[in-house]
Amino acid sequence: MKHTERQANWKLPFFTIWTGQQLSWVGSAVAGFALVWWLTETTGSATMLAIGTLLTMLPGIALGPFAGALVDRWNRRLVMLVADSVVALFSAWLAVLFWTGAIQIWHVYVIMFVRSVGGAFHWPAMTASTTLMVPKDHLGRVAGLNQTIGGAVNIISPPLGALLLSILPLHGIMAIDVLTAAFAIAPLFFVHIPQPERISTQEAQSKSTLRADMREGLRYVIDWPGLLGICLLATLLNFTMAPAMSLMPLLITDHFGGGVLRLGWMNSAWGVGLVLGGLLLSAWGGFKRRIVTVLIGIIGLGVGALVVGLTPATAFPLALGAFFFGAVMNALCNGSAFAVLQQVVAPEMQGRVFALVMTVCNMATPISLLIAGPLADAVGVRALYVAGGIAQVILGIGGFLIPAIMSLESNNGNGHAAEEKTAEISPTPTYVEVA
Repeated sequence: MKHTERQANWKLPFFTIWTGQQLSWVGSAVAGFALVWWLTETTGSATMLAIGTLLTMLPGIALGPFAGALVDRWNRRLVMLVADSVVALFSAWLAVLFWTGAIQIWHVYVIMFVRSVGGAFHWPAMTASTTLMVPKDHLGRVAGLNQTIGGAVNIISPPLGALLLSILPLHGIMAIDVLTAAFAIAPLFFVHIPQPERISTQEAQSKSTLRADMREGLRYVIDWPGLLGICLLATLLNFTMAPAMSLMPLLITDHFGGGVLRLGWMNSAWGVGLVLGGLLLSAWGGFKRRIVTVLIGIIGLGVGALVVGLTPATAFPLALGAFFFGAVMNALCNGSAFAVLQQVVAPEMQGRVFALVMTVCNMATPISLLIAGPLADAVGVRALYVAGGIAQVILGIGGFLIPAIMSLESNNGNGHAAEEKTAEISPTPTYVEVA
């Protein structure tokens, strides 16, 4: 399909796939909420919850660079199809274990691990496909829409999960997850997804090995100081905040003295904030320099986390408000960051670059979780929120003082315009429809 035809006819194919993915996301979020609460009630341990979060992150970190390089080589539609199908099969297996009463904690850990493996391939494939399916002038709005839907899922899934836990056994909730996954899988059999232009000669292809592709993606990031800087900044942010967020159930039970409903309210407050932040970004588009929106979002998220950590046990509504505010800031930050990367990174490099960026951003989290689990058991989860909030405010302000980060949208590692960097790698991408 020619570029002009793609510009005119992008909405139906893109939103057909996108809608199925969102429905599946709802099912997965409800199932994930139920599983986390089951772990909380079964173990009551911050360390056990930290292990669960660790298992959801390790595959993405270990496989990210390989998955990104393979996504750029393989048919991206097939990558998403296989990833979604494998995760659905394992969810069905977990439903059977709950149904037969054979479930053990390690079984839940297995499904968390498999979901992460599937996500390591699915996320770069879907993100890179979005860039080729959506015109560049709509990428910011689509990013805002994604943040809005993410917030809506956070609003819907906690109360829905709490409701379903009261009326359905866990195997019924897992069955719902499998059913919604079918809505994501089915469109992938029929909808065409553009592929970036491939090197056609056999000789050229033979010279391009998986290792070479990975090195090329790594060089692309390293040679762009602004991109490398934002990756390192995100790594530090994840190190300080991921443990606190993953241990939210224990903050509710141990500090606020609540149960599953209060946990649902906190998640819903986060979801409302993401929705409003996403809508704001969709309508406004952020500051002219999107990196300013990113950094202000980081500072705002840190303020929200700090207030949550300092909130007394008797002032739960204040924690709800702070969590809501942090979510608005998070939507502005993430939506703007993804829009920047989708706009400036060359299409044929995006699978590798996006996967590498996510790997670098998440690589510190497992270490922090191993430290934070026992630490939270000793001093409480509140301390993690206070420390993480302060760190985010400092890092967000620091980002304004780093020229390479502030010039991310305009300059590459050699001081040339980012558009020139893209043009050197892919002068005029040819979009190929693949059945």
